[in-house]
Amino acid sequence: MTDFDSQNNRFYSQDDVQRILQLAIARQADDQEKEFSYEQIVEIAQELDISPESLKLAEKDWRSQHQEIQQRQAFNTYRLTRFKKRLGNYTIVNGFLILADFVGGGTISWSLYLLVFSGLAVGLDVWNTFLMKGEEYERAFQRWYRRHQVKQTINTFVNRWFKVLQI
Repeated sequence: MTDFDSQNNRFYSQDDVQRILQLAIARQADDQEKEFSYEQIVEIAQELDISPESLKLAEKDWRSQHQEIQQRQAFNTYRLTRFKKRLGNYTIVNGFLILADFVGGGTISWSLYLLVFSGLAVGLDVWNTFLMKGEEYERAFQRWYRRHQVKQTINTFVNRWFKVLQI
């Protein structure tokens, strides 16, 4: 039996085909450092007997997924930035209180209690920022996304109103 005959008798599931082709395309793109044009994607789809309608729907789904991934990255960046700001605030306030305690009495006494309670608040903030997963993360993301959309809508309305007033 030749190598060609053994290759003709192989069968793959749809999931296996997707993974194999994805790896092959990724390898080719890495080798040539090139991007694919829409025409090339259409050509590949035609060779794989994928209808233009299926390709358009797949691209629409991909755009939607890509946009959601970008929104989630923006949400994670927002959460990290908010945490850093709060940590900076805790540090400045506690530093000032420790300094005031030291200057006032020559030792650090009462400010340690405030430092412990602030540490508890920072710990809860860490928990809520970095360890939130599942449904809780999804609810927080949805709340942020709705607020983000409302802000965009208001900004768009205000910008249009200013453009109308300038004309």
